[in-house]
Amino acid sequence: MQSFKAFRIHTEDKQTRAGFEQLSLDDLTAGEVVIRAAFSSINYKDALAATGKGRILRRSPLNGGIDVAGHVVESSDAHFKEGDAVLVCGSNLSEDLDGGYSEIVRVPASAVVPLPDGLSLRDTMGLGTAGFTAGIAVHRMLENHQRPDMGPVLVTGATGGVGSFAIDLLATQGFEVVAFTGKSEQADYLRELGAAEIRSRHDVEMGTRPLEKSLWGGAVDNVGGETLAWLTRTVHPMGNIASIGLAGGFKLETTVMPFILRGVNLLGINSVLLPADVRERVWARLANDLKPRHLDRIASRTIEFDALPQAFDPYIEGSVTGRTVVRIGGE
Repeated sequence: MQSFKAFRIHTEDKQTRAGFEQLSLDDLTAGEVVIRAAFSSINYKDALAATGKGRILRRSPLNGGIDVAGHVVESSDAHFKEGDAVLVCGSNLSEDLDGGYSEIVRVPASAVVPLPDGLSLRDTMGLGTAGFTAGIAVHRMLENHQRPDMGPVLVTGATGGVGSFAIDLLATQGFEVVAFTGKSEQADYLRELGAAEIRSRHDVEMGTRPLEKSLWGGAVDNVGGETLAWLTRTVHPMGNIASIGLAGGFKLETTVMPFILRGVNLLGINSVLLPADVRERVWARLANDLKPRHLDRIASRTIEFDALPQAFDPYIEGSVTGRTVVRIGGE
């Protein structure tokens, strides 16, 4: 196989340098399936890794990109054959394994998901880890008996990729969704996705009592910290909180009172440690009953592979709304 272009990240002496390099297949981490990449995407984690603003890589060097979709060119695993359309999301790419920012990607067969009927390769990267994670959250909440008649569901970090998809998916399932954000200028965007109400995080008094007045039927939380603690105190009895992110801090200071007196459920959402059968089930739902109605609105930007190095800073600055797809080879 001829050499190919990849966006490679090196971390040396706490310094990060990243850029395009020419690689061969032997340079890539091991795996049973070789994929010719069509699309990838940009997640906040990708920006942290590429800029060195966060400790994402567990080994160096690695190709960036936690998502990829494309076609199989080689496989030593009987489940996949040359020409199969496949995707990989949330499987330690760009952490322990070479990632999706590469014309050729090699991954373990256990990480590969066949392209589900109802989605194109670009669709899957429009969703990416963000949409997949939102799908896991809604899937888990529904499995744990979250119902629309339990009251409105609050979505924090609402303008980000996970938040945007969570609003869309929950609204599609008949829930009244309240978007919780500091970006009031994005209110029209959030309503377009299905938010019935916009609440500014700057105008909320969170209180300090072990239990506050219950306000929400459930929540999808991308923030963590004080916001997540407040949610535990304000979710209605038997409601579910899907905990996904820590943009507001990793500490959680709460009490057992919401859990033993109101039966509140705190669901940890992890897109990496997911059994393969559950992974495929969630992707199948994202192509069917959980398919977002506003995928093209959320994933409205497509950039070419060559433009990738200039695309990360806005994510670090927090100025990005929705999702960005990276075209590597196209459909």
